Amino acid sequence: MALTWKLHGDGTTITEGEIVRPDERLAWPATIGLGLQHVVAMFGATFLVPVLTGFPPTTTLFFSGVGTILFLLVTRNRLPSYLGSSFAFLAPIGAATASGGQGAALFGIVVVGVVLALVGLLVTVTGTGWIDVLMPPVVAGAIVALIGLNLAPAARDNFVQAPWVAVLTLAAVLLWTVAFRGLVARLSIFFGVVVGYVAAVLAGQVDFAPVREAAWIGLPDFGSPTVAWSVLPAFLPVVLVLVAENVGHVRSVAHLADPELNAETGRALFADGLATTVAGLGGGSGTTTYGENIGVMAATKVYSTAAYWVAGAFAVALGFLPKVGAVVNTVPPGVLGGVTTALYGLIGVIGVKIWIDNRVDFSRPVNQFTAATALVVGIANYTFTSGDISLNGIALGTVAAIVVFHVMSAVERLRTPRSTS
Repeated sequence: MALTWKLHGDGTTITEGEIVRPDERLAWPATIGLGLQHVVAMFGATFLVPVLTGFPPTTTLFFSGVGTILFLLVTRNRLPSYLGSSFAFLAPIGAATASGGQGAALFGIVVVGVVLALVGLLVTVTGTGWIDVLMPPVVAGAIVALIGLNLAPAARDNFVQAPWVAVLTLAAVLLWTVAFRGLVARLSIFFGVVVGYVAAVLAGQVDFAPVREAAWIGLPDFGSPTVAWSVLPAFLPVVLVLVAENVGHVRSVAHLADPELNAETGRALFADGLATTVAGLGGGSGTTTYGENIGVMAATKVYSTAAYWVAGAFAVALGFLPKVGAVVNTVPPGVLGGVTTALYGLIGVIGVKIWIDNRVDFSRPVNQFTAATALVVGIANYTFTSGDISLNGIALGTVAAIVVFHVMSAVERLRTPRSTS
């Protein structure tokens, strides 16, 4: 693998109808600018994860940069993607932290990373056909949807602590989304947080003492996992979500840039698994490929991996700025309540979009009951406890989606055809 790129044209312009391919680049000043644009695109979502989970923000940013660089290396510098913090980890991290502390949550992240890496190796050998069989669209959509909607109570709990700031933040997110187009519209979460944060500052709801006390330069606040097997049932369903996200994102990039990139799916899964494992070992959150950055590429027509090397390096650099992490940690509950009301619901809607995009036939009882059962179990957060093992709504909802679909489908195939006489 060579870290070299061909200069696209004169390095400054892109002809109508053309794209800058992954193995090409613009002039370095433009490439650096695009890399920083990718950082801005990922930042709004990535920094929310440590704020919502209590993880150190600079550590999370550091490992998102490291993960992106690992991803580029594993995919042989062919697949342009940014690895940011995955929201699929929010609920299991919250549950694990409450029961066993941050070390237990990091253990769950590490196990998810290892399993995802093994899935990547399997896909490299066998292809993705078995994934489509295990998780047809009705199942995949239900799992993604219930993970987002399971978090609704957490959004409510923050919202009620400062309702008017939360409403203002939510309004800013919604209005920004429709007031602008393209890349700017995709940054609505980030700018919604900024608007809400300013309002909270004016209302005296932000304490800047930790920011003043934080150093400008310092090492990330690294952590280490603590073995806690009891947290795994809550974490393992996240593997299925990461598989669905990565496969979907690889297909999106391949469709936009080069169909041959679909061959990198196994490597992409392995790379995300490796990045998640490394993050968990060092105190960061699990990662996934980011749709926000795919949006940047679609808007700019620049698919150069060179821009992602810049973005990854810049994210690593942010990890050595404790004052940045201190500022992130001052985001008050009202702002979080407003933005997560939209964000968690949006995760749920992404699951619905999977159904729509794949034209899931909900006139079929199998599809109806698969989605219905999984969603209620996940949203109501059904739990099952046996000894030290506790299954929460996400784990049980995921199991329900897979089992209900495959059992009902098997019975449907085996039933005696009705007589037409």
